[in-house]
Amino acid sequence: MSPPAVLVSNGAISPHSPPSVAAFLESTPGAYTTGRASSTGLLLWWPRHLLRLADSARLLAHSHPHLLGLPVPPPRTLSTASIEPLVNQSVRVGVREMRRRMLAPGGCCSRDDMALTALVRAAGATEGLEVCVHLGVYVPPLFGDAGARLAVAGSGREAAAAKYAPWARMRKSMEKTRPPGATELLLTNDGDHILEGSVTNFFVICRKEEHEPNEPLSLQTVMNRFEVQTAPLSDGILPGIMRQIVIEVCHDLGIPVREVSPSWSKRELWEEAFVTSSLRLIQHVETVQAPSLWEDIETKTWSDVSWVVKQFQGAGCITTQIQRIISERSLTEGYDIEDLL
Repeated sequence: MSPPAVLVSNGAISPHSPPSVAAFLESTPGAYTTGRASSTGLLLWWPRHLLRLADSARLLAHSHPHLLGLPVPPPRTLSTASIEPLVNQSVRVGVREMRRRMLAPGGCCSRDDMALTALVRAAGATEGLEVCVHLGVYVPPLFGDAGARLAVAGSGREAAAAKYAPWARMRKSMEKTRPPGATELLLTNDGDHILEGSVTNFFVICRKEEHEPNEPLSLQTVMNRFEVQTAPLSDGILPGIMRQIVIEVCHDLGIPVREVSPSWSKRELWEEAFVTSSLRLIQHVETVQAPSLWEDIETKTWSDVSWVVKQFQGAGCITTQIQRIISERSLTEGYDIEDLL
């Protein structure tokens, strides 16, 4: 039996079997956000998701209306107050129905989490909005069990400050350069400065250049010898929700954070690396590989490219500490769908 899935449009449950979330996003314009809900219906960091969704819709409507499904910018600015109630209504309906199906007799996923994707798009050529919510079963990977294997294989995205569905189709143009075994593609505009992943934000724990790698990595030495690096929003990346939470956690722990795009040419200083997303939260990186000549990516397939590989030794202690605090916060920062107004 296939795991249950639900698609809701403007508060009405679709009577048809929904497509996969990837197929759904590839088939439509719109601003969207993807998050996790527990089996009990608690939504992780939901106010942040609502704010990012509304911001994405406003940005697209003003500067890239075709990505929202509009022929021209609307005469009035989209407001958060008009978007949030529509989204919350469909989310409530979808989560209730998804829980009912997961708890049905014979169900095999009653304790699994849910992946929730909320999308806002234009309703025809008018100022009206349509809200779609896709829900499916999500089984989070065990932290430290399997790391991400990354390949530098694409350029930065258009309208990076917004999260929009057509990006799912645009990512396909990079698939010819995905090496076998790579689980995520990294984006760069110059072959050196790493921006983000195609569906994640990217972080490295970097040794400061004035220090030698002759002392074990620990929380006691990190403040003086190491810093967390991730690309700044000004370089053209998605303002990921987990990206911001990682920065907040690092500040709370006293771990230095520098918002600068990690430099591949200085990879010998990278001690650890991890990626983040609202579904997987945080995942350590096993390997990063990049073409020896960046120009090859534009004209060749993965098999014709000469690759250089950076290897990491499992989930390091700093990544593990950050992950622990994020996991603790996820348990206390869930929002019950019945409390959504």
